[in-house]
This record gives sequence, C-alpha cells and structure tokens, in this order.
Amino acid sequence: MQRATFADMNCSIARSLEEIGEWWSLLIIRDAFFGVTRFEEFQERLGIARNILIKRLDTLVDAGVMERRPYDESRGRHDYVLTKKGRDLWPVLVTLRQWGDKWAIDGKPPVRMLHTACGAHTNAHLVCDHCGERLAGRDIKSVAGPGLDDPALLPR
Repeated sequence: MQRATFADMNCSIARSLEEIGEWWSLLIIRDAFFGVTRFEEFQERLGIARNILIKRLDTLVDAGVMERRPYDESRGRHDYVLTKKGRDLWPVLVTLRQWGDKWAIDGKPPVRMLHTACGAHTNAHLVCDHCGERLAGRDIKSVAGPGLDDPALLPR
C-alpha cells in the first residue's frame, strides 16, 4: 500500500520528508544555496517542467522553507529565497552530497567544499554538541524524547 502522506506519523524523518521529500525539492534547495532565486533560472538549471516547478516551489513556500519576495509586482515576478528553516537544511545537503560522492558517483565528486579560512578541501563531520567528539552511528543510542507517544517505536 502506498502512503499518501507522512503528516500523521510521529517521526521527525517522516515529517521532514512531508515537507522536503518530493522529487526535485532538494535540488531546488541546493540551487538556492548556490544563489539561484529566479523561477526561470531554477527551470533552466534543473530542466524541470514549469508546472512541476510551480508545485515544488509552492510546497516549499507553504512549508516555510522558502519565501517569495516580489521583484516585479506588475508582472507577478518573485525571487524565491531560503528562510532560516531552509538555511538549516545546509548540513542535510552536505552530508547527502558526501554520501553520493562515495556511493553514487564512485568517488569522483563533481563539487567539493573548500574551507575559505584555511584554503583546504574539506568534508563535514557530525560532532557531539556537548563534548565536540566526532560521531558515528555506533556511538549513538536512541532514547525516548519528549514527543514520543509509543516507546515500542524505539529501536531495540
């Protein structure tokens, strides 16, 4: 059975996918991080159909990930700009890109990150916000949070 919505699931990942999980959405967000703001430029860079782009931008605006800013009101033209909520997706895109570099593109990345402070190519790493130690999946245990309504959903 195909699920039509994740809006009723008490899962942060599922609810995030409800807002940004549609095809094209993360690529639109990626291009917004690259400085793209105009509808025509999104369409040109992505090769996406106008009707699909309109739907994806509407979804991102409705979710508060992007906002419309008029630049030519007489013609109904807007810039699409990331909100704080949208800019907070930066680590998601970086880690997804790094995963893709390793597993989907055979280790030949089309884009690399350059740390402007030291000039070196770099990769992002997750660290503990308490002690600063680098994190790996084996170092983490999932425990109940304040929004958990069914403890049986926790991994064993």
